[in-house]
Amino acid sequence: MSTDQDNEDDEIQKELRAQQKFSMSGAIGRSAGGAMKGASPIPERDQVVNALVRFSNDSVRDASGALKSLIKRRIKTNLPTIDAHLDDPLTALEEILRPIVEKEAVLHEFVRQVDVKWGQLMMERPHFQKPGQTPHPDDEYTHSSVKKAVTDLLKKITDEKQR
Repeated sequence: MSTDQDNEDDEIQKELRAQQKFSMSGAIGRSAGGAMKGASPIPERDQVVNALVRFSNDSVRDASGALKSLIKRRIKTNLPTIDAHLDDPLTALEEILRPIVEKEAVLHEFVRQVDVKWGQLMMERPHFQKPGQTPHPDDEYTHSSVKKAVTDLLKKITDEKQR
């Protein structure tokens, strides 16, 4: 019975196509057929990137948003790491963030970039802390505060992976 129904559906489709004007988008749509049935139209990598950004945004306290913005940028520019861990995205996020807390030069450059972003957001001149220098009293993003925020995020990743 299903073959009779399938044949009837095929005939209806042929009749409809015969009456339609050719278009490239229509041809592409027909060739794809049911390839997307049940699947998300958003690629898996994009879904993982969005989930990691959402996780980090939800896990980091950041009043002005500059730190969250730079973490988001770091996630979006480390696609090979994400591709290597599509089945375990939190491990990818951990690999992306760990150098910030483990390597002083990476931390200092990251804080400088966060300061630049803060200056853009606030339309003010940021306070740049140099290595070994005491931070300015009004500096929202110091080497130690950013290191603590990233360390706390890494701890949340570890906690989440153990669930």
